[in-house]
Order: sequence, then C-alpha cells, then structure tokens
Amino acid sequence: MFRTELEAAVQARIITAEQATRLIAFLESRTAPAAVTPVTGPAVAPSKFDFVHVLWYAGALIVIGALGLFTTVAFAAMGPSALTFTALAYGTGFIALGRYLWGRPGLRTPAGLLITCAVNMVPMAVYGIQAQFDLWPIPMQDPMGYDDFFSWLNASWVYMDIATIVAGAIALRFYPFPFIAAIMAGALWFLSMDLVPWIALGLQGSTDFSWELREKVSMYFGLAVILVAWALDLKRWQAGDFAFWVHLAGVICFWGGLTSQNSDSEFLKLVYFLINIGMVVLAVFLGRRIYAVFGALGVSFYLGYLAYEVFEDSLLFPLFLSMTGLAVIGLGIWYFKKQKAIAHWLLTSLPPELQRLRPVHARMAGA
Repeated sequence: MFRTELEAAVQARIITAEQATRLIAFLESRTAPAAVTPVTGPAVAPSKFDFVHVLWYAGALIVIGALGLFTTVAFAAMGPSALTFTALAYGTGFIALGRYLWGRPGLRTPAGLLITCAVNMVPMAVYGIQAQFDLWPIPMQDPMGYDDFFSWLNASWVYMDIATIVAGAIALRFYPFPFIAAIMAGALWFLSMDLVPWIALGLQGSTDFSWELREKVSMYFGLAVILVAWALDLKRWQAGDFAFWVHLAGVICFWGGLTSQNSDSEFLKLVYFLINIGMVVLAVFLGRRIYAVFGALGVSFYLGYLAYEVFEDSLLFPLFLSMTGLAVIGLGIWYFKKQKAIAHWLLTSLPPELQRLRPVHARMAGA
C-alpha cells in the first residue's frame, strides 16, 4: 500500500522520486512478512477494463465510424453547409451530455468518450467550411470527398489535422481523459503524411513527391513526436496516461518510415539493426514497452535478412530462424525475471542528470 501512496505523492510533486525510494526502503526494512495484516474497510476500486468498459468504448467507436461514413451521404445530398451543421450539432450535443456525466460517480469514462466523439467532429466541420467557401490552399487541389480524409494523402487535409490536434488539447485542458489523446495521435499520424506535398513544394517547387521523401518525412516527424511524448511523460500527469497514445503515434511514424526505406549498403542495414536495439534499450529507460515491441520486430527483420543472405537455399536457413526466435523468447524470459533488478540498477547507477530524463513511472519501477 505504501508504495502506491508514495508514487501518488511523487506524481503530486509533494516529495521527489529519490525521497520516495528512500522511504520505501526504510518502510520495507521495518515491515516483516508476519506483521502484514489484511486491509479492512472500504477501499478505492482499482481501475479495470471490464465488459461495461468494452461496451462504452465499442459504442464510442461505432459513433465515430458511423458519423465518418454518414458525412459522405450528407455532403452529396445537401452540400458542405449541411456537413458543417451536422458536425457542430453533434459536437455540441456530445459536449453537453459529456459535461453532464463528467461529475456523476462512476460515469467519467462514458463522459470522456463523448468528449472524444466531439473532438472527432472537428475535421468534419473544418472540411465543410473549406468546401463551402472554396478555401483549399493554393496550389493544392480540392480533395473531393470527406471520406478520402481517412484513406488518402492530401495536402489540403493539413488544416483539418491541425484543428483536430488543437481541439483535442483544449478538450484535455477541461476534461483530462486519456482516450482524447488517441484522436490527437491519429491526427498527428495523418499530419505526418499530409505534410509531404508541402515539403515537396518547398524543396522541389512541385507537389509531385517520391515515396522516398514520404518515408523520410514520416521518420523525422515520428522522431519529433517521440520527443513530445517524452516531454509529456516528464510532466507527471495525474489524471491518466496521455503520453501513451503520443508515443504510439510517434513510434509508428518513426519506425514505419525507417523500416520502409531500402538500401543496398550493408553499413546502413547495420545502422538499422543498431537503431532497433536502441529502441529496446529506450523501452527500459522510459518504461514504455511499445518501443521494445517495434525494436524487437526490427531486430527480427535484420536477423532474417542475415539468415537469408548467409544461409540462402540451405537447410540451415529455417534452423537459424527458429534458433533466433527461441533466443528472442529466452531473452524475454530472462528480462521478465530480472526486470526488477535491472530497474533498480538503473535507479541507483545512472547519474542524476540522466535520472531526471526518466519518467516517474520508470523510476518508481526500480524502487
């Protein structure tokens, strides 16, 4: 119990992480196993994701998907003004209902999901305004149907992407619900792709762009998003894990752009392998498993490439791949057994300058 309370105190900036570590060590030294007694009385129910939550989230996703499909019918039948009106009406209704439920006991999750649905109405409203007044950027073209926003790269979507991110930030200011950051992360992902024609225009004077440029933009944009997510982690948010979704968007953009690039240079392939190893190390440093997942995929791709080159047309090829897979599994088992010790070593061995760069949850894991 005291570990949880001290972690909350660190997040509230009442004490520092170092002080919490010392207090935990002191309390553990004074607490014998036999002296532990069951806690009685009312307790705060832990956060869980049960069938009720599944229904809430499924309903929100159905609403988001349904309105995204409905917009094509509304636009074709009544024009862009109807699209804007639909978005504003639904958004206002979602906000009103979400605000009503926000303060009700046990209903903060559906309230937050309704606010998330309201944020998702922003690109629809912006699209309707742009289409109504022909506000497409020059020399970018009219992107045609709103349904293409979710499937096609287009420079004219940039304003919609930015407006969604801004709306999400405003919503988080008043309703700190982590899933809102998922919509923002999706908009960031779209923005990384929709910016490519603008960059091509600046570099080449033309909106025609190569896939190589798109891959590089995605990679560097993803790296910038990762740095933003890292900064969010250091802010010690108390109401939820907002940074997770930003980390997810950043790593998808960065790793996807990095992996999709092709080179005949063995040195660059080795650099790719080392970057993925670095992502696994970063996962431990930041306490974010998502980097380990993508890093392990990248390492597997590189080892598979080596196996194909070294053991091509050989019976040793599947043997080598299977041994590689077993080695990765073994590494996972080893880390599972040693993760506490590794986290404690990082907490006690890294210099203070590096400790300050680690999120609180990562430091507390070694306490």
